[in-house]
Amino acid sequence: MAHGLSESLRAAFQGRVIEDRDALAPHLTDYRKRWTGRAIALVQPERTEDVAALVRWCGEHGVSLFPQGGNTGLVGGSVPDGSGRSIILSLARMNAIVDVDPYNNTLTAQGGAVLASVQEAAARAGRLFPLSLGAEGSCTLAGNLSTNAGGIQVLRYGNARDLCLGLEVVLPDGQIWNGLRGLRKDNTGYDLKQLFIGAEGTLGIITAATVKLFPRPAAQMTAFAAVPDAHSAVKLLALAQSTLSASLTAFELISGPAVELVLHHMAGARSPVENRAPYYVLLESSDAENEAHATARFEALMGAAFEDGIVTDAAIASSLAQSAAFWKIRHHLPEAQTADGENVKHDISLPISRIGEFIDAAGAAVQRVLPGARIFVFGHVGDGNLHYNVSAPAGSDAEAYRAMRASEKTISQAIYDVVAGMNGSISAEHGVGQLRVGTVAGYKQPVEMAMMASIKQLFDPKGIFNPGRVVARE
Repeated sequence: MAHGLSESLRAAFQGRVIEDRDALAPHLTDYRKRWTGRAIALVQPERTEDVAALVRWCGEHGVSLFPQGGNTGLVGGSVPDGSGRSIILSLARMNAIVDVDPYNNTLTAQGGAVLASVQEAAARAGRLFPLSLGAEGSCTLAGNLSTNAGGIQVLRYGNARDLCLGLEVVLPDGQIWNGLRGLRKDNTGYDLKQLFIGAEGTLGIITAATVKLFPRPAAQMTAFAAVPDAHSAVKLLALAQSTLSASLTAFELISGPAVELVLHHMAGARSPVENRAPYYVLLESSDAENEAHATARFEALMGAAFEDGIVTDAAIASSLAQSAAFWKIRHHLPEAQTADGENVKHDISLPISRIGEFIDAAGAAVQRVLPGARIFVFGHVGDGNLHYNVSAPAGSDAEAYRAMRASEKTISQAIYDVVAGMNGSISAEHGVGQLRVGTVAGYKQPVEMAMMASIKQLFDPKGIFNPGRVVARE
């Protein structure tokens, strides 16, 4: 950065400015190492007022601002573009837990608070903050809200959007909106916070949030069940919901090939059930009464499932350690896929009733494009979200992987066309980012895209915040 510009930036706000190339490097490349950008600097303000001052400075100097939380996203939304005329904004120094109110069941934290620290603060107050995902040790609250994060307990508690009561946001002109109200009812106009949740930092910088807390469960039960097909998994979900009602907190589908991938690549991983199956379900309940009550209901569920033929084998965790071992299989799936080689990732959502039909139709569509392709399916079936990932045939050499990369758009289009035909979405929880910004318009009505572009223009007419994400540049 030119000396005069650097001095001007440092004088604009209180906080840290990092210009060293080696220190910047980890922040320029995304988690999947697919996109690398350029930036003038990484800045870490200390207060909301400093974020506002930085935003005003960017507007005055024509510099783009790319907010970055834990840089754990999968669609390239948190790394800068290649212009070199941008700044990466980190809220790492704004990570305080501001308030925990166990009577109102709310927690207020700064945007840079790591998700795990928010969970821990809630636990110390005897409460539960239920947002839970694989990157919770590094992702941040602002990042979770900006991407409307989902995770494994959406079935019971909803997405990040459903868990948020209030926000503090810095707007593109440098104004600060303080909407940190812990109210569950407030019909005094537009619910403005919803504009910023899931907007991927394109409309405002979330600097703090007030979120919902819940009573901690008295007992938890976890089971790993083998099912003959995805259609049976959907039937098991319906049975679990009627048996366990609101205590059903997680319901994950994992295909047989995906489990085998974890067992092959992850040291110490073991299958919870004796016999292999085409699909498995990992389900969990959280009971408000006691362990005996939870056990009785869970055993009744599994007994009925065996009797109906929708479960062929099952293991119920008898300890916290065994439950954690079950969940490790699910959480190690991304790591196992990385160890196995490149793959084409998809994060889609569907009406739950059509999940089995989708898996059958999408599998046929992929094989027409890439014969012999391996398909790894897993996801949050309880809320209709599947991760549908395609890899080159077994034993493929480097040339085959290059061919797969060259066919990535064709593979994705084949899958997305099946999704669209079933009234689904091409992005359930990962967002748009760079990966899908050129694709999403093909699966939305023109009026939707026009409304989104109008909102972006209204809030950010200079195009300062995260340009080229969610809404394509004009």
